[in-house]
Amino acid sequence: MLPKAAQLLCLTAVRVSLQDLRKVSFRGLRTIELLRTPQSNTTADGAGALMDVVTTTTSSGNGNQTCTPETELLPGETEVREGKAAICFPSANEVFYNPVQEFNRDLTCAVITEYARERLAQRGVRIVVPGEKERVVVCLSEDNESSETQKTTEQQQQGKEGENETEKGGDKKEEEESFVTASVGERCEKGLRVLEGLAASGLRSVRFALEVPGLLNVTANDFSAKAAALIARNVRHNGVAHLVQASQRDASMVMYEARGKKERFDVIDLDPYGSPSSFLDAAVQAVGEGGLLCITCTDMAVMAGNSGETCYSKYGSVSIKARFCHEMALRVILHSLDQRANVYQRYIEPLLSASVDFYIRVFVRVRTGQATVKNSASKQALVYNCVGCGAFHLQRMGKRMSHGKNMKYSAAIGPPVGTSCEHCGQRHQLGGPIWADPIHDIEFVQKVLSAVSTNPSRFGTSKRIEGMLSMMTEELPDVPLYYALDHLCSTVHCNTPAMLQFRSALLHAGYRVSMSHASRNGLKTDAPPGVIWDLLRCWEKANPVKRERLSETSPAFRILSTEPTLQACFDVREDANPQSRKRHLVRFQENPQANWGPKARAKDRWATHSTHGGISSELEDKRKLCQNKRKNQVTDASQLKNFPCKRFRKGTCTHGDKCCYSHESASDEADKME
Repeated sequence: MLPKAAQLLCLTAVRVSLQDLRKVSFRGLRTIELLRTPQSNTTADGAGALMDVVTTTTSSGNGNQTCTPETELLPGETEVREGKAAICFPSANEVFYNPVQEFNRDLTCAVITEYARERLAQRGVRIVVPGEKERVVVCLSEDNESSETQKTTEQQQQGKEGENETEKGGDKKEEEESFVTASVGERCEKGLRVLEGLAASGLRSVRFALEVPGLLNVTANDFSAKAAALIARNVRHNGVAHLVQASQRDASMVMYEARGKKERFDVIDLDPYGSPSSFLDAAVQAVGEGGLLCITCTDMAVMAGNSGETCYSKYGSVSIKARFCHEMALRVILHSLDQRANVYQRYIEPLLSASVDFYIRVFVRVRTGQATVKNSASKQALVYNCVGCGAFHLQRMGKRMSHGKNMKYSAAIGPPVGTSCEHCGQRHQLGGPIWADPIHDIEFVQKVLSAVSTNPSRFGTSKRIEGMLSMMTEELPDVPLYYALDHLCSTVHCNTPAMLQFRSALLHAGYRVSMSHASRNGLKTDAPPGVIWDLLRCWEKANPVKRERLSETSPAFRILSTEPTLQACFDVREDANPQSRKRHLVRFQENPQANWGPKARAKDRWATHSTHGGISSELEDKRKLCQNKRKNQVTDASQLKNFPCKRFRKGTCTHGDKCCYSHESASDEADKME
């Protein structure tokens, strides 16, 4: 007897019900595609819903052919539209989907588009993005005159280029003829090979096919048979079967089998439910030379310091609880990626790293080079964080010095701190190692920002993308981590100065300062902790606190007992206000919807869910019932009779009538209500 999966492959247009198809195991199938069945007949159970048959397909011979989209939904399905994609979801929570991560998917499409523009230009391919006009590089210059001068200079250059066009007309025509144009939705033979290892519903892959030009093919893989069947259905539903191939395999095995130089992917996108740590080793091997890795981490509780030992087991780094935990989480995953790539003589170049809502997202380029891999030790650092005042210091893991054309490597010298904090006398926490080099490629971020700002109708979250990327271009690239102004002031128990005032004070003192996209009150500065506390001592003198209420062993007492060594000036400076703030860009959005955040994992036992990727109505009612139960605790024993006895319902209560809880059955309570 053949297994059910093999029997199914022998069919070409057999009609089966939805329940029968869900019982079939698709393990071992490489590529699956849904074939539409005739709808004139109905199934024997009277449901009238026919499930499309899954068959194997190949990508040869497709060319630039497009498929006719399917518009009809099966009973119980819901259609969700995002970007240019229309995705069918079952009514039950069988396939994971979180609508809040639309920003994640929009940003990924924007980043891959700019990466494709750079990569395919080397292959003689020019991409065409719908709605995109002439490219304009967004400049967040502090000086308006310099921006005007830049505009006039660009106009003069364009005029000179126009004059040279007549002279070089023949050469330009030859160059244009040599370039191949790649449009959205078309298969490009010199295009990128993309892998989405954990595709779930296939929404991201379908959006790639419909919104990102210059693609050769997209492999949408998921280990779940139900998810793989839904991916294939959504591919046919959107008419992108010539670009997207559905796959039902283990993501690690798909990547391990693509380690050969000719089989590697240009782009690998991993967005797992939780930690991506188990896929990183395969990912750094399966991506091509100069390829793009897109990684999402949603296990922020682990990466933000709640479980440092678990973070070390997954990422090789100890996370600590601190106000800079969100940026530290970005640097932890970058450290883990670089460390795993170094094993195979490869290294990473971070292009864009974002801390968004309840997750982090990094885009890194992977290259190969034995000589450059030696620099990786000096790119990692340990973090010494004071548990009292929050002052931190970084200790590089290695040291490198250039001697002409040669590079000399040695062990780092440390530690940078003593046995206790010099400011408050408290102990230090040791975290890391983390990535200590820049986490953004400012030039690449500006290209993505220019493309999004000049074509805002392309994405539904364009305003937030523009605000987020603008803040990234303003961050100090060589200053890891940040301080939180409200936390600094709470340490010394003083009122908080305005952000502009404190930023101006740092600038008056001769130091650089910027904000952080990872925290609303974050301050990135190259000023040492001693200077920061001197500024707060000066602020406290103008806004005194009650010293008699401070304990002699508290950090506030130790810090304020020392006289400042510099005189602070809190006069607001013009350059203290960043351009993103002046332009009122959307930098930190409000809660997008009720009960937003990480959704529940897709499980078969939740068959009564009304929303895909959400929770059941029963569980939601239970959560509402349990809210604030500790705030409104019952203190009067006589009121306990209003609550049913759980042990009585189970038949294990031995108190009888003396029990302080109610022993009335559910039927008795219903009779009372009547």
